[in-house]
Amino acid sequence: MIDVSCAIIIDSQNRILVAQRSATMPLPNKWEFPGGKVEQGETAKQSLIREIKEELDLSIIVVRRIASNSHSYGQKEINLIPFICKISGGEISLKEHQAYKWLKSNELLDLDWAEADVPIVRDLLSTYDDI
Repeated sequence: MIDVSCAIIIDSQNRILVAQRSATMPLPNKWEFPGGKVEQGETAKQSLIREIKEELDLSIIVVRRIASNSHSYGQKEINLIPFICKISGGEISLKEHQAYKWLKSNELLDLDWAEADVPIVRDLLSTYDDI
């Protein structure tokens, strides 16, 4: 099983940042919370801070961890570890994804999500009424 951290980045207007995978990535054109694989010797939080800087050129503050989700994509199993985050610096510059959106929570289920992210979205919507 591969540990993957992801950021639920919330702005001052309570909008949530989502990113669309490029056509050349696995799970092409699917929407996800940005993040990436936890490397050996890293915590999930350290990995997330590094990945968001690499993928989006943003600095983030991790606010809290929420419930993770394990998912099998056939020959690859991942444990998706989500964190609620805020931006502390930088401007979004897409390095891997093809698009991004800032959405209100009631718009999240309208997207074609990567399967591992779906339970995270549902948990977010049912558990956190402050978003």
